[in-house]
Amino acid sequence: MFSTRSQRIPLVFLRHLSSALPASSILNPQSLPFLTSRQKSRNALALLKSEEDPDRIVEIARAASLSTQSHLDRISLSIAVSKLAASRSFDTLHKFLEEQKNRPDCRDERFVNKVIILYGKSGMLHESVRTFEQMDKLGLHRTVRSLNALLSAAVASKNHKEVGRIFTEFPKAFTIKPDLDTYNTVIKSLCDSGNSMSAYSILDEMDKNKVHPNEISYGTLMAGLYAEERFDEIAKVLDLMKKKGCSPSLTTTNFRIKSLCKLGKSGEAKALLDGIRSRGILPDVFAFYNLIYGFCKEGSLEEAKSIFFEMGKKKNPAPSSECYFTLIYYLCESGDFSCALDLCNKCMERGWVPNFTTVKSLVNGLARNERAEEARGVVEKVKEKFPGKVNMWMEVEEMLH
Repeated sequence: MFSTRSQRIPLVFLRHLSSALPASSILNPQSLPFLTSRQKSRNALALLKSEEDPDRIVEIARAASLSTQSHLDRISLSIAVSKLAASRSFDTLHKFLEEQKNRPDCRDERFVNKVIILYGKSGMLHESVRTFEQMDKLGLHRTVRSLNALLSAAVASKNHKEVGRIFTEFPKAFTIKPDLDTYNTVIKSLCDSGNSMSAYSILDEMDKNKVHPNEISYGTLMAGLYAEERFDEIAKVLDLMKKKGCSPSLTTTNFRIKSLCKLGKSGEAKALLDGIRSRGILPDVFAFYNLIYGFCKEGSLEEAKSIFFEMGKKKNPAPSSECYFTLIYYLCESGDFSCALDLCNKCMERGWVPNFTTVKSLVNGLARNERAEEARGVVEKVKEKFPGKVNMWMEVEEMLH
């Protein structure tokens, strides 16, 4: 069994060493003599975002020696596995993840937990369970973090029956004591499967085991109750929170705003936002985003724009990239290309570029309204930002001439 220290030293050493080795040509199109680990990670991420060929995806990921120690690598690993699953290349995906599990520089609980979750997200929960069960053979000690990863994998695969089995059997079988994250994951599973009322029994079990629910616990329950339109239960949950000493705050309000917007009740969600502001609580970007998205989906573009233009003023948070992207998309859908163009330009000034489908919709809309010059300007800005994707715009550019 490895100690925590002995797990980390080889990984840090090997990742540092990679910056002193010749770079793989697939990650080094400019033929630089060496690439640092960060350069490799950035190049791999850029390539994986645009690559669709399964063999090529694996080749890129292998060349980058992806690690969970790096945030960029974790994103790259998720993208690689997601694309392999989407193309139904399950044999290739399985072979790749099994290789990763046996890399000496990645043999730690954190990496194996990532593999467990990735298998679940790919619809291969049986492999998640097998990986969990074989951790001792990999020289790793299972902790509650491993159990939580397995439960998360089951939730991601929407196998809620298996969530129940794992939660009931595995803590005892592997001598693992559930923690707050364990219970919160089970509550989420019950709510996702339309059994929100059963989550009350989980809260009772938490109380029995002296594990205190937090706002995530109660917020997840409320989201499930909203989805099942059990509106009378919301007040009961809020009262229970106060009784248990967990005062509702912005986190709770965000759960409620998101849930109401999903139900097409964005007006009620905005009333909640106005209510917390009247009490001196400053809303965050997530509250604004959900309202923008909700009003857009309901076709209330003017209301969505009004909320967007409140952002960045009077201590309100500035718009995030998701706020821009969502509003631009729906403005194009509604034919308001002038406002969409203005927001797109401001968005790109901040280094954020909407996805290809949204930008193409904007460009085509401008062209149809005899604004081809402005449409070409948008294309040029995007090509300048992503020179590796110029071929994607050839058909669009031909239409503009």
